[in-house]
Amino acid sequence: MKNLTLAGLSTRPAQAWGSVRLVPLVREEPVENLRLHRHVYDDPSVVAVGDRTVYTAFIPHAYVATWANTEGPAASYGTRMLQKDDAGIAPASLPVRVRRRMARRVAKDRLRFLPLHLAVEGYLALHFGGPEIAWEEWSQRALRGGLSPRAERTFLGLHVRGLEDALGVFEVHPGQCGVMVYVADALASAFVVPHPDDYRALHATLVEDLFGETIYQYGLLNLPAAEMSVRIDDTRVGSLADLRAQAGLRQDEWASFHDTVMAGGLFDPDGGYRAVQHLNGFELGRFMPAFSPRRENHIGEVITRRKGRIAYLKSFRLSDTQVRRGYLLTRLAAHGWNLETTAKALGTDAAGLGLRLERAGFGYLLRQDVLDHYRAQARRGMPAPGT
Repeated sequence: MKNLTLAGLSTRPAQAWGSVRLVPLVREEPVENLRLHRHVYDDPSVVAVGDRTVYTAFIPHAYVATWANTEGPAASYGTRMLQKDDAGIAPASLPVRVRRRMARRVAKDRLRFLPLHLAVEGYLALHFGGPEIAWEEWSQRALRGGLSPRAERTFLGLHVRGLEDALGVFEVHPGQCGVMVYVADALASAFVVPHPDDYRALHATLVEDLFGETIYQYGLLNLPAAEMSVRIDDTRVGSLADLRAQAGLRQDEWASFHDTVMAGGLFDPDGGYRAVQHLNGFELGRFMPAFSPRRENHIGEVITRRKGRIAYLKSFRLSDTQVRRGYLLTRLAAHGWNLETTAKALGTDAAGLGLRLERAGFGYLLRQDVLDHYRAQARRGMPAPGT
């Protein structure tokens, strides 16, 4: 993985509100020649990401009319049953904008991209094509269409209890260019921008960011953030200079603890990185973890310059279920989508692996008769053939 670090950003004392802890990140000097601003789209967006695959970022209703009597696709405000020859009484609809790419140059010096959706799209596209070899266990649907459609559940920051209140009452530090968001002291998101003015303009948009199921549940539990205050050894204080030195020492200790322990799982050295766009010496890319069970796994997107120094960062913490899905897909791909070989590498049999795929939501990839056979084996406690 590309060597991503938080170098150039200094950690400041955290502020806690209920279960939410925000840790400010400050730059001594803003990043030169790069600024971020927000552009609001009034309509839902569908992004074509290549190979006739479409990434849908927002659907306002459970039922979507793919094509209406308008100039393009539209999302329906309501649903009703109509006779075949009924006309003119369809529910009102909202136009859906079709964007050509997830990250696209809109001018010589300007790049448009959907925040965090670049990272999520990368996760959804993970081995999206499905089995590369037509092993007999895979369904025709898997061989023809791969993992399509692929969907994951996320929550807006507005749904994470306490986050909106925390953003409203917390102080924005001088020179602040980023923040680490914790809910019940689980790292929920990292957000970094090039300039303090950018951060002040975008600070409130954290409630519109995507958060994972784990973070949403922690917010509902309303677990208070742990007390992390430090004490100054008054026996070492005999003057204001001594007090200032002791305060600086404690601040450095907190920053070291935060960066190495609390935020230590943000970047996975065994994970992957892919560059998406280049712009005037900067690089926009996305990163993914190695999908290691029983540890933090974050996906995200970054704009970097010179030796991986981060100018922009936005991350998303995967739930345990999402990690398991990524883990199974990467293991299958690493073993040529051969169930027997993959199962052996995972310390199980083909039936066990098949049922793990079903529990992860990938049961449709297997032929129905094969899946039924695996279920029967599990009920009888029999080993799979050949094991």
